[in-house]
Amino acid sequence: MPAFHQHQFATVEEYLHHRAPYLLVDRIASCSPTEVVTEHRVGEEFFLPGHFPGAPIFPGAMMQELSTQSAGVLIAAHFNPMPVYNTADPFFNEYALGVLVRVNGARYRSFARPGDTLICRIELVERVDQLFDFRGSITVSGKQIMRNTFQLTNIKSAELMGTERSAVRS
Repeated sequence: MPAFHQHQFATVEEYLHHRAPYLLVDRIASCSPTEVVTEHRVGEEFFLPGHFPGAPIFPGAMMQELSTQSAGVLIAAHFNPMPVYNTADPFFNEYALGVLVRVNGARYRSFARPGDTLICRIELVERVDQLFDFRGSITVSGKQIMRNTFQLTNIKSAELMGTERSAVRS
């Protein structure tokens, strides 16, 4: 496996391939090799009127995705196998970074509603080569509303695009 490279970018979009309306990380508050803290302001996302009608709440599945994207920022910044990394061109990078392979557990304790700012704190628990174990939590106004554990991996971009078979199976 290749060596890791460090990257620091000016915008969230330079760390992640995700784009609106699926990009959930609004701001990176801090990022070290062992922890990343990000923010997402719940606005008028297109899915909120249907989850739930009359009582819109930010879905738990989207909180998991915010966690995964936040961990992806940490990987892109500190455990990137590519010396040059460009998220603007989907065919540029040899590797797809931070692909979700397992959610070990998640616990939801409260709700996030329009106007709330979610603070997502993700800790790197263990790394074995290109496989990363994370523990996360999301808070709103200082109150923990979700905690989770999950695993991401870096894989060849060709595998993500379906042109190469995977050796990684969960």
